Amino acid sequence: MKKLLVATCIGLLVASCTSKEELSEQEAVTLLRQQMNYPKAFTYDIFCADPEYSQKALDAGLETKGFVTIKRTQKLSEVGQPLIEFTNQASPYLVTLSELDKKTHIQKVKIADEDLNQVSDITLDEGGKNATIEYTTVYKNTTPFSSLLHIDLQKPITHTVYLILADNGWKLKDK
Repeated sequence: MKKLLVATCIGLLVASCTSKEELSEQEAVTLLRQQMNYPKAFTYDIFCADPEYSQKALDAGLETKGFVTIKRTQKLSEVGQPLIEFTNQASPYLVTLSELDKKTHIQKVKIADEDLNQVSDITLDEGGKNATIEYTTVYKNTTPFSSLLHIDLQKPITHTVYLILADNGWKLKDK
């Protein structure tokens, strides 16, 4: 009986000394939200001086809905000037511009909020120092500007990230 007790104590001591740290689903969700900044805005660049983008805005019905006004003709001296102007109705969906964007007549618009949906798989390597997380995101709060894109924003998107166990916990692995 005494030998069994000693063997059990030694086994527990060895097991407690291993540094393999498990990664729970809740920890993975918290880590992804912090390090990947979810939820985050999904934006789209509109090149206001490009006739192709003005045609896209027309085709998407943004002018008839009152979000933009589109200049249909341009004098030769006006080439390079914006063809698309945004109305006050569009202002909640406009993203703040950098000076370079202003100079080149690029307007970023919000399409939707991309948010973490669920963690579908967590795989640890044999050493327990590396992990692979597979997760999905969904788009929420879609805006009228989502009609510019020809993608299904209702369908979840699958992502894969790689983590490494550092001294202070799990960190995203640089590519």
